[in-house]
Amino acid sequence: MKKILSYFALAILSLAMAAVPTRGGDTPEPGFQPLFNGRDLTGWKLRRPDATSSWSISPDGVLKNTVENGHHGVDLVTTKKYWNFTVRYEYMTPKDSNSGFYLRGRHEIQILGDYAEHGASKTANGSIYNFKAVDQFATKSAGEWQTVEATIIGNRITVILNGVKVHDNVECNQATGSEIDDKVKEPGPIFLQGDHGTVSFRNLRIKELPQE
Repeated sequence: MKKILSYFALAILSLAMAAVPTRGGDTPEPGFQPLFNGRDLTGWKLRRPDATSSWSISPDGVLKNTVENGHHGVDLVTTKKYWNFTVRYEYMTPKDSNSGFYLRGRHEIQILGDYAEHGASKTANGSIYNFKAVDQFATKSAGEWQTVEATIIGNRITVILNGVKVHDNVECNQATGSEIDDKVKEPGPIFLQGDHGTVSFRNLRIKELPQE
């Protein structure tokens, strides 16, 4: 009888522990490493070293680029270069704000506060900028956090935006604009566009994949 009661107690304890919510950062993601530590810009540099930084970090670990109307900010680039990888990140913009997340510093996943338009084009939110529109509209409204998982292997890109696969193994052999350089067959950095508009990022992490 005591054994039965013990098993019952353990089962109740397990269910109770499963019901306790965890923070997003506590969820294990095997193989992923943080790109941003939530405290400072270790591992990052300004694209233009002589520029005044428009980036700030909040106490809760949000990396924010603030650009006032009519002004320009500055881009952020990782000091490390990558080849094949999966990157996950969250971003948020106000309405109409414009930014971008660059794979290897050359292939831009567009960030644009264009939810009201509810359209897909080669320059809309989630597009591979000026190269391919999303397969399906998945953008959230201004002021909401949006999630991205982007994978690049060789010259092929897959992107999941807010849980929807919007690009599936797309071949992209060219830089897409405002790139670091045009050396698309070489490793490159992660590049956060900061010269266009206000944007916030959090939970940036990367998993490097085997080389071809």
